[in-house]
Amino acid sequence: MHKEDNTMLVSDVMLDFAISTGLTDPDRAPRRYLWTDAFAVCNFVELYRRSQDESWLELARQLVDQVHRVLGRHRVDAEASGWLSGLDEQEGELHPTVAGLRIGKPLAERLPDEPSDERLEWDRDGQYYHYLTKWMHALSCMTRVTGDVTYLRWGMELARAAHRAFRYAATPDGAPALHWKMSIDLKRPLVRSAGLHDPLDGLVACSEMRSLAGDFAVDGLPDLGEEIGELASMCRGKSLATDDPLGIGGLLCDADWMELLVIKGDFQHLRLFRQVLDDALASLEGAGDTFLELPARYRLAFRELGLSIGLRGAANLARLAVEFQEDHDPDLLFELTPRIEALTRHLALAPRIERFWRGERDKGSEHWKEHRDINMVMLATSLAPGEFLQAG
Repeated sequence: MHKEDNTMLVSDVMLDFAISTGLTDPDRAPRRYLWTDAFAVCNFVELYRRSQDESWLELARQLVDQVHRVLGRHRVDAEASGWLSGLDEQEGELHPTVAGLRIGKPLAERLPDEPSDERLEWDRDGQYYHYLTKWMHALSCMTRVTGDVTYLRWGMELARAAHRAFRYAATPDGAPALHWKMSIDLKRPLVRSAGLHDPLDGLVACSEMRSLAGDFAVDGLPDLGEEIGELASMCRGKSLATDDPLGIGGLLCDADWMELLVIKGDFQHLRLFRQVLDDALASLEGAGDTFLELPARYRLAFRELGLSIGLRGAANLARLAVEFQEDHDPDLLFELTPRIEALTRHLALAPRIERFWRGERDKGSEHWKEHRDINMVMLATSLAPGEFLQAG
């Protein structure tokens, strides 16, 4: 468990984020970025859960609305205007995610006849599949806490749109895969290579939403069964191991969410769950902890904080052995238990990462300020991960 109460620090960080990115300061133009904002929504909800102060939940609602009004619409420097979907203002407000959401990068996307520049592409706008899945999770969080199924509907409509646009036939026999980056209008790939964990992220996000939908007696929600089936097929037989701290953290978060869905009976891909545990463990053991000895100038806070968030999720995995019901396969449980125990041996990395970057934040170092927005929200998530690490 996370024994230290970091509520005051997290509150300060998130209020700073709300002001500096234009969420609560009307004199600042909104600076919205989809990945960062997905974590921020969960952080605001976590602060509401801890305090029962409605103002935190209101900030979460405001952020969701602002993300949709900014990233669900064309850029101000684009020839097109209005909602990405082309819907009129009223319908666009009702369905802000049916054509995806922009990343929020500073530069306009590459034009169709413009040659690719790998360096520039990192700063160009478009749509990332793995950012969209984080937003699906944030919308699920909003429904889980508020009981308002509108957020879940938006997440499921986003899942449908993303799967339809990013999916392509990767082999002559039609085996599906996902492009890594698409144009803002979702009509052409900007980066054709596939993200290593994108199908897994999509599978978990769609499974979470489908599980949550089962808790509400509401007609007309998308089923997502076809999307889940194809995403699961994309994950089979592929190593998910990585040496990237952010990627390892993502694997551990997916494992945490999968565990919660398995306990609930809403995730049937148990062998994939076992593989994710194996690959996460291999990744952790391969990466080691020598990066912690490097100076800040050779490190990126948000990537390491992604790992510490995942490690906070790994701490939750021990519940599996306790909460696994008798109707689950005891042989599988026997296989999973030593894997979970091995992962827990790495949990001490998380507070070490947090302490280092809290120090850089307190000093106001250039290495902290360079990616300040994303660093702030991911530090807050690592210190108070409760809502972010929930599922279903």
